[in-house]
Amino acid sequence: MAAELTAPELIAKHRPTLDQALEAIRTRAYWSPHPEHPKAYGEHGSLDAAAGKAAFDALLGTRLDLGQAGTDDWVGGEISPYGIELGVSYPHVDLDVLLPAMKAGQPAWRDAGAEVRAVVCLEILKRISDRTHEFAHAVMHTSGQAFLMAFQAGGPHAQDRGLEAVAYAYAEQVRTPESAEWSKPQGKRDPLVLTKNFTPVPRGIGLVIGCNTFPTWNGYPGLFASLATGNAVLVKPHPRAVLPLALTVRIAREVLAEAGFAADLVALAAERPGEGIAKALATRPEIRIIDYTGSTSFGDWLEANARQAQVYTEKAGVNTVIVHSTDDYKGMLSNLAFSLSLYSGQMCTTPQNLLIPREGILTDQGPKTFDEVTADLARAVDGLLGDDARANALLGAIVNPDVKARLEAAAGLGEVALASREISNPEFPDAVVRTPVIVKLDGAKPDAEAAYMSECFGPVSFAVALDSVTDAVELLRRTVREKGAMTVGAYTTDSEVERAIEEVCLEEAAQLSFSLTGGVFVNQTAAFSDFHGSGGNPAANAALCDGAFVANRFRVVEVRHQG
Repeated sequence: MAAELTAPELIAKHRPTLDQALEAIRTRAYWSPHPEHPKAYGEHGSLDAAAGKAAFDALLGTRLDLGQAGTDDWVGGEISPYGIELGVSYPHVDLDVLLPAMKAGQPAWRDAGAEVRAVVCLEILKRISDRTHEFAHAVMHTSGQAFLMAFQAGGPHAQDRGLEAVAYAYAEQVRTPESAEWSKPQGKRDPLVLTKNFTPVPRGIGLVIGCNTFPTWNGYPGLFASLATGNAVLVKPHPRAVLPLALTVRIAREVLAEAGFAADLVALAAERPGEGIAKALATRPEIRIIDYTGSTSFGDWLEANARQAQVYTEKAGVNTVIVHSTDDYKGMLSNLAFSLSLYSGQMCTTPQNLLIPREGILTDQGPKTFDEVTADLARAVDGLLGDDARANALLGAIVNPDVKARLEAAAGLGEVALASREISNPEFPDAVVRTPVIVKLDGAKPDAEAAYMSECFGPVSFAVALDSVTDAVELLRRTVREKGAMTVGAYTTDSEVERAIEEVCLEEAAQLSFSLTGGVFVNQTAAFSDFHGSGGNPAANAALCDGAFVANRFRVVEVRHQG
């Protein structure tokens, strides 16, 4: 069957966007082709709010048939953190049938070249973008994010990260020319002449192991980096968050088929309840690339046992903020309160440890003791979340019972500066919604160390009293080196302290933000400009996104001809 989407058409349509993305990663300036505001959708084929909600509702209780090879059963069982059963069933696959079918599509995909692969990926992203409202509901009801966050983080921000990966993948592949005429002088003799052809070849099948909290945002970089570099991609979603990635796979398969490629280049591996297929998948010889976001224990297992694959992991870390001094005390408290509250702290970038000198800090409102800082921060969080409607819009829902259990246990770890409270959601009465807890710890006491030196994922923060800012800087170094950190924040008006903190983060490879008091928060990063993780500390062995994230997903094979 002839391709419905020809390469020249796709290049004409998407090459300008690719060029803009390449320029954005070069300059690191702000740029995004995906609108953040829900009202921007509804024209040029995209779904508006009502159509997107209707499309999501139409999925509930249905069978999502992807038409992929090897389907041997149907599985499902997702229950929204907001309390509704999705009732969607997905294909369960016989890997011995599916994986060969995926591999069979790679030669034609490889031979298409870097530019064609890139614009096919951009067509996939464009169709996902057109359905952002539908995806927002799918992300909301699998992750527990509030709607606007699910819309932005699960929609345009995730799409930006996917496009960013395509841009890096393209740049790395075209770094080497397709061919070269090589001539080596031989003095009086004729020169040695060779024609050399260079082809980026895929490693094999990439496996994306999805996470519960950010299925698209964390899933798209690896998916599109592998696909753009010529690899087939098998998506293994988290059992509680299948729908957003299943929709992604369906769209990718449609575009690939319309462009004349094998649809099985992208496939879904959903699992039966309790089946736990990730380990079996990760060690199969056909799997040559793995992208994983989740717990440290399983990330460590993948790195140790999936030896046949190139493994990219984002694991747990202990994110830290040093509070030393500020010339905008109110702004600092407001910024920290929002960072601690957003999505109930269920972000890998949310601050956990607030390191504060025991004698207090200097501010534009005069000196503040440790107890005053923690009390004022508690009031700032209370003020931010005092209105239940606003609180629901910021907090979302607790994603799973483990987070709720950690939150409830945290109050017993020290003196509570801010107690968590339950909030009802009138629209979704079964949703579990809780405000953050802030617990004060004495950094000099050994029994406190077990708490602040471990990740407590969820709406839990520790205000740690230390003897001096020097002790805080050294604890920051130790924390990043031993436990890792996705983010580090600091508030100081002292240039020497600032330099000391920066030096630690440079030496330990941690992404650092100073004195955020406005509308930019330590737990948010912008594609094309900010790096998410560094790949240089235990929290993650890769950064989203840089050249290292894409370059080892393919190898360049040289073919030489004499004459």
